Amino acid sequence: MNQLSKTNIFLTLLSAITFVGGYFFLRLAYHMSDKMPFTQEIVLVILGTLATVLITALLLNKQTTIELEKEQSVKFIELKTQTYQQLIDSIEEIASTPEVQSSMLNKLRFNSHRLAIFASPAVLDEYENFLDVLNKQIADKHVSSQDADAISQALAKLTIYIRRDLLGELDTQSHHTQQEIDSQILENAKHYV
Repeated sequence: MNQLSKTNIFLTLLSAITFVGGYFFLRLAYHMSDKMPFTQEIVLVILGTLATVLITALLLNKQTTIELEKEQSVKFIELKTQTYQQLIDSIEEIASTPEVQSSMLNKLRFNSHRLAIFASPAVLDEYENFLDVLNKQIADKHVSSQDADAISQALAKLTIYIRRDLLGELDTQSHHTQQEIDSQILENAKHYV
């Protein structure tokens, strides 16, 4: 159990004890303070203040937890986006060079390790398919225009899965279906090769 959960439980118990104890104290103080002016009102103000402070602390603690989770999520998406961008840059470097050098392939291997950390299972599966196409096309260490076309098509398919991984929920809110988006990505890859 993490520290924030323990704090939330503690504050909840403290609030409950304050309310229950306050109720009994109020009953006792109500009968004892019949004869003193404004004593009952002072007791109510003190109990109300304590309850307000405890409830506010509990709510602020929960808000902090939510904000931390949100910040972690944003950083994770930034890292994931950066990893995908590095991968695409490495592939572009390979496809745009007539002779494939071992340093380019090493760069691609290291990007593979980064993908293993951040990518969704669907991206990893499609990346494996992409690597099969890439290895087949650059087996002779030379990238012809036909090889570049095949690599571009395989990259377009991989891009579909990367997009789903990064923007999946946003795409479902758009006016286009997933199939329309996928076919547009594949079509764009054909027109620019």
